[in-house]
Amino acid sequence: MAKKSKRFREAQALIEDGKFYSAEEAVALVKKTATAKFDETIELHVRLGVDPKYADQQVRGAIVLPHGIGKTKRVLAFVTGEKVQEAQAAGADFVGSDDLVAKIQGGWFDFDVAVATPDMMRIIGRLGKLLGPRGLMPNPKLGTVTPDIAKAIAEQKAGKVEYRTDKQGNIHCPIGKKTFEDDKLKENYQTLIDTLIRVKPAAAKGQYIRSITLAAAMGPGVPIQI
Repeated sequence: MAKKSKRFREAQALIEDGKFYSAEEAVALVKKTATAKFDETIELHVRLGVDPKYADQQVRGAIVLPHGIGKTKRVLAFVTGEKVQEAQAAGADFVGSDDLVAKIQGGWFDFDVAVATPDMMRIIGRLGKLLGPRGLMPNPKLGTVTPDIAKAIAEQKAGKVEYRTDKQGNIHCPIGKKTFEDDKLKENYQTLIDTLIRVKPAAAKGQYIRSITLAAAMGPGVPIQI
């Protein structure tokens, strides 16, 4: 087991052992535990009562948080024709088609999210093994494959985040930065929780939300009362 740093131990000491905090208390406390010298990302970790090995119990989607996540994403748009100008006007950082495919095949991945119009999937398909493992493959379910390319780009720039269960049924998702005001972090938190409740799989049995933890990127987890 890795040895915990003095900074981490001091942050952990702020959390009362065995206590479950309200969302408001957790937000205030997690900001106190974020003692790194950079603006730490605040992450929400939710353990769900689902078995992701079954397709009908997987939880996955994307939402635009009310206050973003404090990071400007570099958006790549796979488009042709009149959609090129539309994508550029919407603020895409990289716009193209076959040229971008070739660039990616050459080992370039200097972007955070890729969006595409449906007609482009015929050429993007060959990038599946490169983009898929990195979570960069455009996906209709996540709103990154759509005819309305301007809207897709605007949502990504506004702070759209993806949530999905891992192999253990956990969701890990950023909800902002340490420098966010408490009420903005709380609103982002509540938006994500409400969304997870709304998309509960019909096949999920028993208690759906098993645990909720809020943590700074380099800090200890703060348990939240369900």
